Amino acid sequence: MPRIREEFLNTLRDRLDIEEFISGYVHLKRAGRLSKGLCPFHSEKTPSFTVYPDNQSFYCFGCGKGGDIITFTRDIENLDYLDAVRFLADRAGLQMPDEEYDDTLSKKRKRMLELNKEAARFFYKALNSEKGAACMKYWTEERGLTQQTIKHFGLGFAPDDWHALHYYMRGLHYSDQELFEANLLRRSEKNGKIFYYDNFRNRAMVPIIDLRGNIIAFGGRVLDDSKPKYVNTSDTLVYKKSSALFALNFAKGSGSDQLILCEGYLDVITLHQAGFTNAIAGLGTALTDEQVRLIARYCREVVLSYDNDDAGREATHRALQKFEQTDLTVRSLTMDGGKDPDEIIKTYGAERFRSMLDGASNETEYRLNEQRMKFDLSTDDGKVRYIEAVSFILASLAPAERYVYTSRVAEETGVAREAIESQIQRAARRQRSRRERADFTELNRELVKQDPSGGHVSGKVLRAEETILASLLRNPDYLAKIRDRLGASDFSTAFGQKAFTVITGRIREGKGVESFILSQYFDPDEMGQLARIQNAGIPLSGTLSEIEDCIRVLKDAENRKTSASGGEITDEELRELFSKK
Repeated sequence: MPRIREEFLNTLRDRLDIEEFISGYVHLKRAGRLSKGLCPFHSEKTPSFTVYPDNQSFYCFGCGKGGDIITFTRDIENLDYLDAVRFLADRAGLQMPDEEYDDTLSKKRKRMLELNKEAARFFYKALNSEKGAACMKYWTEERGLTQQTIKHFGLGFAPDDWHALHYYMRGLHYSDQELFEANLLRRSEKNGKIFYYDNFRNRAMVPIIDLRGNIIAFGGRVLDDSKPKYVNTSDTLVYKKSSALFALNFAKGSGSDQLILCEGYLDVITLHQAGFTNAIAGLGTALTDEQVRLIARYCREVVLSYDNDDAGREATHRALQKFEQTDLTVRSLTMDGGKDPDEIIKTYGAERFRSMLDGASNETEYRLNEQRMKFDLSTDDGKVRYIEAVSFILASLAPAERYVYTSRVAEETGVAREAIESQIQRAARRQRSRRERADFTELNRELVKQDPSGGHVSGKVLRAEETILASLLRNPDYLAKIRDRLGASDFSTAFGQKAFTVITGRIREGKGVESFILSQYFDPDEMGQLARIQNAGIPLSGTLSEIEDCIRVLKDAENRKTSASGGEITDEELRELFSKK
C-alpha cells in the first residue's frame, strides 16, 4: 500500500470530523459521547453502527466493519486507499502532495473511466448519424422516447460492425488490452494469433453511470428479436454489477424519500420521462445485499415494480426477503393491465401508473395475497393449508398488526380467529427454535478461529492477544516495559503478528498509532478488527500487570505448541507409556 507523508495526513485529519462526514451517509443519533445509526454495510433494523468522535473511528457490532474515516470512505465509495485519500482531500480543500506514489491501480481506474466516457460519446454520435437511423427510430417510435430523454440518459447506438468502436478508440490511443479489460472488446485466438473485436454490435446502447457521474459500464439491447436480447458489461476494475443501480445518480436528487425499484433500465427510462424520476433498477442480476444497503441510504420507502410474470413475482418474493433486515417501508405494485411499467404508461398513461403506485400493497398484504392465490379456499383442505402457510408470515408481526391480519384471514376462511392464533403461536415457536439453532451454530463458528498454521486458537489466547494490542494502542509507553519479553512470533494469529509488528514499530520510532495513520498499513477488514479491539473489545484495567498476565498466556500457548510439534512418539516410548500402571 502506498505511503503518504504523515504531515499531510495529520493536516487532513485536522480538517475532517468523522461524525460530520459519516452523517452525510448515515442518519446518526447521539448517545452520550457516541453516535449510532443503521449500518450502511449490512441490512439491519436496530442500529449497531457506532461512531466514536473521541478517537475518530467507527465500528459496527453487527457486521464487524470499522476503522477510521479513510477506511469508511474506501468501503462506502468502493475506492482504493490512494483514491480515498484524494476524495477526502478534495472534500477538505487540500492539494495532495506532489510525490511519486505507486498508484498504478488508481491510474488504471482513471484511465478506464476516461475510455468509457469516450465510448459513450462514440455511441451517441453513432446514434445521430445516418447509420443510426434505425436505432433512432427504435428509441423514438418503438420506445416512445423524446430527444430530451435520449440526451439526458446519453443513449446511443453500437454500429453493426466488428471494429467500429475498436478502431475509433485506437485512434484515441487506447490499447486493445485496455479496451478488453473494460469489456468493450472481446478477443479470440486463431493459429496462435489473438484477434480483438467489438463487444457491442448493432445494439441500442445505455450507459451506466455511478453516483459521482462516471460512466462505469454499458448495456446493449438488440433492435429486433434476435438473441441474446441484452449484452451487458461484465465486472471490471470500475464496475461491479452486484453493487450498482441504474439511474440512482438521477433518482437521489429527485427530492423524494421513496424509490421505485424496477426490473430493467428501459422501464426506468420510461418512468423518468413520465415524471417518476425516483425510479431505479438493478443491472441484470437478482437483487443483492449490497444493492439493498445502497437503496436504504437514499430513501425511507421502496416500491417494488417488477414485471407481471412468474419471473417478476419470484424476483418480488426474493426482494421482500432482502429488505426484511432494513427499517425501510416496502410496498409492492401489482401490474394491473400490463406486463411492466413501460407497457402500463404507454397503454394507459402516467396517471394510471400513479394510481397503481398509491395503491401498492405493503409487504404483509403482498405475501398474504401470494399465498391466497395458491390455494382453493372453497375447500376445507385449501383453507387448512392456507392458514398453515400464512401463520409463518403473521408470526413475525407486531401484536396490533397481527390482530388485524389474523382477523382478515379468519373472515376469508370462516375459521375462528382463536384457532388461527393458536396456529400462529406454533409457527412462532418453530421460527424461534430455528433462530436459536442458527445463532448457536454461528456462535460456535466465531469461538473457533484459525491460526496461521491451520490449527485452532483458544478464546483465552485470542483475548490475551487483543488485550495486549488494545493496551499498546491506549498506552504506548507500556512497550518499553515489555519489549524484551514479547515478540510478534509469540502471537498465534496472523493478524496479531502483523498488528503487533506495525504498532510496536511505530512506537519505537516515536510515531503515533492513531487509526488515521494505521489505515496505511491495514486493509479495511483488518481496520475493522483494530476498531473492535480498540472500541468494543474486552474492558481493560489499564495496568501493566494485566499485560503481564496476557504475556504468560501467550508464552504458555507457544510452549504447548512447541511441545506438541516435537515429532511422532517412538515405538519404545509407546510401549513404556502403556506399561505404566
